[in-house]
Amino acid sequence: MLPALVRENLPRLTRAIKLLPGDTRPDAAVILADELSGITAMVAEKFTNNRTSEGIQKAVNLTVGGVSLGLEQLLSVDSDAAALDFLVDNGAEAAFQAGFRQLKDLAAMPEDTLVGEYDQDPVYAQRRLRDIFFDICLTDPNANWDGPARYQEQLKQRLEAQAVVRLANWLRRHNTEGPVKDVDLNAEGVIALAIIFAVEGGGRIVARTGQKEFERFVKAVRKNKPDYEAGWADLVAAVPAQHHPVLLNRIDVYRTNCTVLQHIPGRTAMKTLFAELENYAGSELDADYD
Repeated sequence: MLPALVRENLPRLTRAIKLLPGDTRPDAAVILADELSGITAMVAEKFTNNRTSEGIQKAVNLTVGGVSLGLEQLLSVDSDAAALDFLVDNGAEAAFQAGFRQLKDLAAMPEDTLVGEYDQDPVYAQRRLRDIFFDICLTDPNANWDGPARYQEQLKQRLEAQAVVRLANWLRRHNTEGPVKDVDLNAEGVIALAIIFAVEGGGRIVARTGQKEFERFVKAVRKNKPDYEAGWADLVAAVPAQHHPVLLNRIDVYRTNCTVLQHIPGRTAMKTLFAELENYAGSELDADYD
């Protein structure tokens, strides 16, 4: 069998630099080299180590990735010649800053739907930015690089997490019994509570509860046998439209897979039901029994 062909995909900066020998603009290579040296020195000082050869080499590799990431965002066409034109006309610093802004915005988004006090800590935020910078931009200038694809993958994942967190925060602010202001947030747990309790009807929003209230809820549902779909429709109507995609998706999941809702109409013991609720709500439950 013939070996599979591997498509070369060098960093955009490397591909642009390869065109310099045929470029007729005076001093283009010298100016670009000087700018890249300045960026590398800054990266070495802030992110690696400007006193060791290893630190400087990492700074070079990060610079290549950072400038290349910015070029991928800034260019409207997939063209190495256009990349070189941008570098000559606007400077490598502009491309690097564009790439780094993407990384800063990415680092500011929640990584998952569990949010804690440490997420707001400046030291942790700086470390998170550094980790993302290394993960996406650390590349050998002469090796294939998939940084833009990794960036897009992480962006998609973090946007999804952000949408879940924003819905949970809205539910907390509009909790019928009063806003929930805890710093720690289990966003999926908040949404689970709201969807489960919504089946009772009446338009109440429950973003935090305890065992006593859950027992009251179960007894009411068993007695009144409410229309679950009507309760969910009331919840959707109360929530702003921008949160509907996440909410409707979760309602669809809970409609067929929530064991709490499946077991409430039967004779499942209250203790068992509450244990099942803990699996969905987690830390969003209050311990209100001694």
